[in-house]
Amino acid sequence: MKRIDGRKYNELRPVELTTDFVKFAEGSVLIRCGDTMVLCCASIEDRTPPHVQPGCGWVTAEYSMLPRANRQRSRRDVDKLKLSGRSAEIQRLIGRSLRAAVDLEALGERTITVDCDVIQGDGGTRTASVTGGFIALALACRRLVEEGYLGRSPIRHFVSGVSAGIVGDTALLDLCYAEDSHAQVDLNCVMNELGEIIEIQGTGEGRSFSLREQQELVELCAKGNRELMARQREILGNILG
Repeated sequence: MKRIDGRKYNELRPVELTTDFVKFAEGSVLIRCGDTMVLCCASIEDRTPPHVQPGCGWVTAEYSMLPRANRQRSRRDVDKLKLSGRSAEIQRLIGRSLRAAVDLEALGERTITVDCDVIQGDGGTRTASVTGGFIALALACRRLVEEGYLGRSPIRHFVSGVSAGIVGDTALLDLCYAEDSHAQVDLNCVMNELGEIIEIQGTGEGRSFSLREQQELVELCAKGNRELMARQREILGNILG
């Protein structure tokens, strides 16, 4: 099928990564995937939540969408006096994904919080948050090494996320909103540079899907994640070394 933006079925949207976008954050990046834009900022605190065992650190995330990130204005969560269910679910996904990238014992007794704020949403905001959030996290860890707080980076793996879906019975990589809104099946996949899966979220939006179709979508995501991690490595170099 012909895609709305002319891409091939297995082609990512154009990706732009602008690091040090925010002056005060220990690590920051503005990630743009097509028309989706997310600002990711990592902050370091010298304390951990009560549930974290002594000697270990913690990585967590927060996610929100600006009121005009979408085609119509949405209310801020603070106006509703609670975090929306969608935002809570997405930020838990981001937090789990980023913790999988870090040796928490090597991080030491400190917390890194990655704030992901969607400036403009056109599909794939949660996976863009994971991909950009990892860069912000890795930059913050690099600063801890450069300033002498750590002897080495606690980053264990590169991590990124991307979506795929079935639209008109065709499997497509990295859906934009126009495609996502008509998808029969939607799947988000977070992976590391070893090709291992950290998390899959797959939903039959318009119909159920087979194991073969699921595997086809995962393989598309694996291709997209390899390309995204190559872009991360261009910025971060061999941070694992």
